[in-house]
Amino acid sequence: MKHEPRNTSGDSESVPGRRERIWEIDALRGFLILCVIASHSLFYLSYVLRRFRLPPEVAFVMQYGGLLFVLLSGLSATLGRRSFRRGLLVLAGGMVLTLGSLAGSALGWLDSGMIIRFGVLHLLGIAMLLYPLLKKLPTPALLILGLGLVLLGYWLELEQILVESRFLFPLGLRYPGFSSGDYFPLAPHLGWFCLGIVLGRSLYAQKKTRLPGVNPETPVLRFLRWCGRNSLYIFILHLPLVGLIMMLLA
Repeated sequence: MKHEPRNTSGDSESVPGRRERIWEIDALRGFLILCVIASHSLFYLSYVLRRFRLPPEVAFVMQYGGLLFVLLSGLSATLGRRSFRRGLLVLAGGMVLTLGSLAGSALGWLDSGMIIRFGVLHLLGIAMLLYPLLKKLPTPALLILGLGLVLLGYWLELEQILVESRFLFPLGLRYPGFSSGDYFPLAPHLGWFCLGIVLGRSLYAQKKTRLPGVNPETPVLRFLRWCGRNSLYIFILHLPLVGLIMMLLA
């Protein structure tokens, strides 16, 4: 019997009256979250052992893996529903990580520099909250906005622009001595989210899979899809779990 691949997207599995998901997006998100877990585990190991050096591949994932998440989130926003509600949930997850890292620092488990002040979940939550406004922009305007924010953000970082205000760091304007265990400011990363929207409109305008000949029900792809569907919860839970394991090993 020929397998019929899933060919649309949404926020749920195949349920009457609801859209189905595009499987390769979930699988890619799942693959990325596994890469992030592996890189964070090695980072914590280097943090605990002090003399352990991160392999260049891990440093690459830590630097650019989050960027791919942001792009993929912008793409997914064009296919899903309830972006505002999901944005509130993701932003709440970011605040949980902030409070957890603050508690860890207060208890002496983490250096103050490891406190997550504006990480990837904060960024994605705000981007999803803004999506109802962003989706009203025509694609050329989104492309210009995205590229402009990306260039602005990297210019601020390259020039090491600092400001006196201690409340503008979400925008990419850091104050002297600022640090964050995970830092994804709106400039440049909201720009990458906008570019992800452009990709979604271009690659998935028909809201169909781009890989119709692949069977997504193989064990590996099913596992990756499951990870992708639950990436928020996996991301939130893996940080304290990995940190606890590393402290026990130290």
